[in-house]
Amino acid sequence: MQNMITPDDPNCPFEFNFDAATFQPGDIVSYRVSEGFDDMPFVGELIEVHDDFVVLHHFGEPENQWRPMRGTREDRPVVSREDALAE
Repeated sequence: MQNMITPDDPNCPFEFNFDAATFQPGDIVSYRVSEGFDDMPFVGELIEVHDDFVVLHHFGEPENQWRPMRGTREDRPVVSREDALAE
């Protein structure tokens, strides 16, 4: 993501939904993998939205290669390292 922002175009190429109350499948979110990645942002797309959790995949993966990850339902969902790195 760092190389996507240049001095000529400092705007982020993504429009994130940071309001967990309005999450819907298809929304683009910034998610975190707190176990070992601190607060590094990752880009995900919501697949399912439940009352107390979400299911997302890493943005940009072809649909036939999605690895669904369970995340917390908060403004920047948290995904476990195990889910994020599962093969």
